[in-house]
Amino acid sequence: MTDNLSLVSGVAKRYASALFELAEEQKAVEATEADIANLEKLLSDSEDLMRLVRSPAFSAEQQIGAMGAVLDKAEIGGLTANFVKLVASNRRLFALPDMLRGFHELAAARRGEVTAEVVSAAALDEANVDALKAALKKAMGKDVKINATVDPSLIGGLIVKVGSRMIDTSLRTRLNSLKIAMKEVG
Repeated sequence: MTDNLSLVSGVAKRYASALFELAEEQKAVEATEADIANLEKLLSDSEDLMRLVRSPAFSAEQQIGAMGAVLDKAEIGGLTANFVKLVASNRRLFALPDMLRGFHELAAARRGEVTAEVVSAAALDEANVDALKAALKKAMGKDVKINATVDPSLIGGLIVKVGSRMIDTSLRTRLNSLKIAMKEVG
């Protein structure tokens, strides 16, 4: 499984890098990033579309045709549409979500930003998000974009991931640590 994961991430990185270089050459990084965000939303909103992307049962021609129709309907064209069709023709559509994520990472790095994945027990209000951004900017020395999600099972606190760093201040983790410590004592 790990070999498969590294294979996908390697393929995704190469494709994302190639797309990013083309977008830079054509001075279309922002437009491409906007199209990619729209495509990511389509993928996250449709299980059928994800099935098309992930399934090896569909031929390259079927994937190209279906993705072309979806892209046309969503008014995603130009570089992004050509990229998706190329990926489908090369039978690499299964790695498309990772490629899109890789493009965002490259664009953010070029702008001097880092992305923090934040999981909280309840939705963060604007003041909390701003305070978290300020604290992370001070710690990282870069602008921080926050992708916030909610997981009520955390009970309270946050889990913050920036790159390979993770800070887990969730109540769930603290309770589990206490449970383990108590088992060791008695």
